[in-house]
Amino acid sequence: MGNIGFPELVIIFIVALLVFGPKRLPELGRSLGRGISEFRRASTDLKNSIEREIENAEHPSSPANKPGVPDKT
Repeated sequence: MGNIGFPELVIIFIVALLVFGPKRLPELGRSLGRGISEFRRASTDLKNSIEREIENAEHPSSPANKPGVPDKT
């Protein structure tokens, strides 16, 4: 599947205008934008939490896991 150029976007817009009508088109655009932004936010949060967990696994901060620190048990 190739890139979508300007002529293809115009055709998609015209078809959407015919299917949904001019009154519902702005509402659909807003909801689509909100959905995309929510998806981006969730994927960024997931990426950050995975990176944090990987960093915590590589560098444990617990003193019991550090070499040279005696265990108190």
